[in-house]
Amino acid sequence: MNLGAFSISLAVKDLQASKAFYEKLGFESFGGSEEHNYLILKNGEHVIGLFQGMFEHNILTFNPGWNQSAQETAEFTDVREIQKKLKEQGVEFEKEADESTSGPEHFILIDPDGNPVMLDQHR
Repeated sequence: MNLGAFSISLAVKDLQASKAFYEKLGFESFGGSEEHNYLILKNGEHVIGLFQGMFEHNILTFNPGWNQSAQETAEFTDVREIQKKLKEQGVEFEKEADESTSGPEHFILIDPDGNPVMLDQHR
């Protein structure tokens, strides 16, 4: 099962303060919009999303169909197919992807320690 690119999405209190902190660790702006209260930062293959006021908890994020540079991969496992396999294994969902659709979609799981895990397909 190919989960695609991985990043951590951080729920931050002050976007500018968080940006300044991670820039000291060598991260650079890669995407996002300060006026929309989120930034995507990258250091090598490591990706961090900073999101102010969008959600309560940090989220482990996987993007099927993308590599670590947010470029489309030639082959990928659709998020709906991943969801079906996880359902077969008895995994419970916080939010399910609509299996009657195609294209962009996402689902959210909660791991045993309460951490949200989102599979977010953009294509």
